[in-house]
Amino acid sequence: MTYLAKSNLFFKEEETQWEVVGQGVQRQIVGFDDRVMMVNVKFDKGAIGPLHNHHHTQVTHIAAGKFEVTIEDETRILKKGDSFYIPSDKIHGVVCLEEGMLIDVFSPIREDFMKKTNI
Repeated sequence: MTYLAKSNLFFKEEETQWEVVGQGVQRQIVGFDDRVMMVNVKFDKGAIGPLHNHHHTQVTHIAAGKFEVTIEDETRILKKGDSFYIPSDKIHGVVCLEEGMLIDVFSPIREDFMKKTNI
């Protein structure tokens, strides 16, 4: 399915609501079209991004904090400045060890995120 909407050309953090998506986890959709999506995800210390999988390819940059990152059967501790790549359909999740923010990029767009935010 092709998603027909596109985001604004410019994103300003202070003008965009944070959506609560879990205990201690909030998200902002930064930009998207039908092929790619960027999302800010804020985590309180101790918050969990539970193990899950999806058909999207994902690349994540750690903008702040420290995270325990699991992809399939491998777990690493990553901090600000580090990144990780998740191939399609691989099980993955995070535990926030120090308050922080992830910048997720998905291809194609996460249509399930669009429905929750009513974009």
